[in-house]
Amino acid sequence: MTKKFLGTLYLIVGNSGSGKDSIISGIIEKYPSDLMQIITPKRYITRPPSEFERNISITPEEFKEMEKKGKFALKWYIYDLHYGIPIEIEKWLEKGHPVIINVSRTIVEEAREKYSNVKVIFIEVPFEITYQRIKDRKRETEDLLKKRIERARENQKFPEADFVIDNSGNLNDAITECLNYLIQVIRLKNK
Repeated sequence: MTKKFLGTLYLIVGNSGSGKDSIISGIIEKYPSDLMQIITPKRYITRPPSEFERNISITPEEFKEMEKKGKFALKWYIYDLHYGIPIEIEKWLEKGHPVIINVSRTIVEEAREKYSNVKVIFIEVPFEITYQRIKDRKRETEDLLKKRIERARENQKFPEADFVIDNSGNLNDAITECLNYLIQVIRLKNK
């Protein structure tokens, strides 16, 4: 059964290197204080901590234990890593907060079945730019780098998205465009 909450769940999807986390950070920074506070929960990921990401690093064993206890609202497995979104998002959504999360496009359908107020924002970047960004960040092993690049090549579009942002140019433009979309949805909902 679909859960109905006052708040909207914004799922940010896009290829590795498309700038999802940078856009979310920019939105949080510029979000108007006169609107209901926007929440961006930390994701649980089974990889070592990184200074470039706001995640909670846990072991695969810890992840499985949390999964058994129902601690995740959404979860997925990709690139040999487990990702989990904390169940606490439901408390925030229930209170009417907008919640924004960087997720894999593989869970969009499940999220839409589970929650009634879901908006999917696809961050689009031409393959050549994505390729360079993934290489430049030097975060992945050679094998994982190849997987991410191949997936980016195969997934240049996401027709299921509610809104598409082009992040091939100025990051601030992409942040502003995304923020304006969020504000528009929030204000329409509150009318």
